[in-house]
Formats: sequence, C-alpha cells, structure tokens
Amino acid sequence: MDLKKLEQTANLIRQDIIGMLLEAKSGHSAGPLGMADVFTAIYFGDVIKHDPKKPEWEERDRIVLSNGHICPVLYATLAHAGYFPVEELKTLRKLGTRLQGHPHYGVLPGIESTSGPLAQGLSQAVGMGIAFKMDKKKNQVICLTGDGEQDEGQIWEAVMLAGKLKMDNLTQIIDRNNIQIDGFTEDVMPLESLEDKYEAFGWHVIEVNGHNIEKIIDAINMSKAIFEKPVVIIAHTIPGKGVEFMEFDFKWHGMPPNKEQADIALKQLRTLGGKITSEHE
Repeated sequence: MDLKKLEQTANLIRQDIIGMLLEAKSGHSAGPLGMADVFTAIYFGDVIKHDPKKPEWEERDRIVLSNGHICPVLYATLAHAGYFPVEELKTLRKLGTRLQGHPHYGVLPGIESTSGPLAQGLSQAVGMGIAFKMDKKKNQVICLTGDGEQDEGQIWEAVMLAGKLKMDNLTQIIDRNNIQIDGFTEDVMPLESLEDKYEAFGWHVIEVNGHNIEKIIDAINMSKAIFEKPVVIIAHTIPGKGVEFMEFDFKWHGMPPNKEQADIALKQLRTLGGKITSEHE
C-alpha cells in the first residue's frame, strides 16, 4: 500500500470538488470534502472488485451512494479511477450533463443506483445483497449514507431486514460528520449512541477515523471477514475537510464556494500536497 499516493489522490479529489462546485455555482461542499478519504480508500485501496474498463462486469462489487447530494466526491473519484475523463467534471449540474446534481443510474459509468430522496439507498443495497445471496454470488455491497439521513424511518426498516437476514455481504459506511442542512445532528435529532442502536438490530459495528485511509481500508477488509451479520462502519469525518473556513460549519452543507473562496480553498489544499488539475487552475 502506497499510503502517500493515496493521500495525494484524496487531495486531488478535493481540489476537483472545489473546481466542480465553482463551475456549477451550486451544489454541496462540506460532505464531499469530508468523504474524499473514504472514497479514495474504497476505489484505490484494493478493497473492492471493480474494473473501470468493464463497468458492467458481473463480478464487480456494488457501491451505492444513498446521500446522493455528496455526488461530487463520487464523480471525482470515478474520474480519477478511469471511468470517464477528468475533464468532464467541469460539466457538473449543467444542462445535458451526465454529472447531475444527484447520481442517475444508467447515465454515467460506475453509477450503481439513482438517488435523490434520502434513505432509499440502503433499501436498494439490501435488495442487491438479497439478490446476490439468492444467486449464490460472492459480490459485496457497500452503501454510503449520511448521519443526518439516519433520521429517516426507511433507514431503520432496511437495518431491521438486513439484521434479520444476517446479510454478511452488506457493509454500510456512515459519514458521521455531525452536521445536516439545518444544523448539528445532535441538536436537530440526537443519534447517539449509534453503535448501540445498530448492535441492537444485529449489526456488527466498526468505528474509524474517516480521514485515516489506512484505517478505513483495514475496516473495510475487516467487514468482509464478519459472518452472518451486516456491518456498519461509522466513519468520523470533518465536514469541509482540508478547507479551513468550511470545516465544522454546517452552513457549507449545501453551499458552493464563490471565486474568491474557491481560490483560498485551492491554495489551502495545494499546501497539503498534490497538484491542482489544469482545468481548475
């Protein structure tokens, strides 16, 4: 594992997120920046089966993004992984683009589900996992959710079913950044203890620093070694990670930077390592 290269990749993904949002003049900043390390671990950490040259490969694992509003991090990651040209990232949210404001299945290579209304992704992931079990296939399903999304009843219906069926081919990764659009999660709708709640529903719980790529990779590998239980990885992240004026500020949940703010953000990210891609310089 080349940890330094992985960290540089995450940094480049963050730079592209800023550039995409600036170009689009709309979109979400905090969540995508906060999840760059997790997405880097998934797609570049040798923990899933996928092939950018064969995006429909039947043996691939499925990655479901339930909180679709953080899709800039998914798009940037897929582009750097080789699913489509990096230059296409600057079309985010523009008329006729394949990079819509929420992922749309069947439009862009590497997108496994359509998302928009929150909480539906985990149900979709459970359905995929059930299908793989019925077909006696070894494919794994990873579903990414937000912590504010845990307010939704549909999440807990899916959690109950996955626990009942002992779905050891399903891993949920929760972005535990403690914010949602209206404020801090513990003010809007207290979630703690998430660990106790998931254990009560029959899930195996792993907690991890969502910015330690090595630990994230270890957690995902560990999830595949758990039998007869679905796994939830609670990834503790910093919203707006890498951009000082965005970090921990829930106001950046659904707000893009302007030109001046983007310039400051890119300078800060550049000092952390990596190289700003040409279309965002």
